[in-house]
Amino acid sequence: MQAWPVQDAKARFSEFLEKCLTEGPQMVTRRGAEAAVLVPAEEWRRLQAAARPTLKALLLAEEPRVDLAVPARGGARRRPPPALD
Repeated sequence: MQAWPVQDAKARFSEFLEKCLTEGPQMVTRRGAEAAVLVPAEEWRRLQAAARPTLKALLLAEEPRVDLAVPARGGARRRPPPALD
């Protein structure tokens, strides 16, 4: 993966995009630190699909995805049943 300083990526965007499409993802750096990556659209779609869990994975997961507030049992008082005459 080639690294491009942000000013070079801006100044030569057509070349930057072409390299991305022909050679794969291209890194953009800002002040020497990695800032972003340009990837082809198909690669992005593949990564997005791979990151999304399947229904089977969600159902078989050990940990819950949300916390439900379930009240404690046995704290409710009940009315006595009506008398049978």
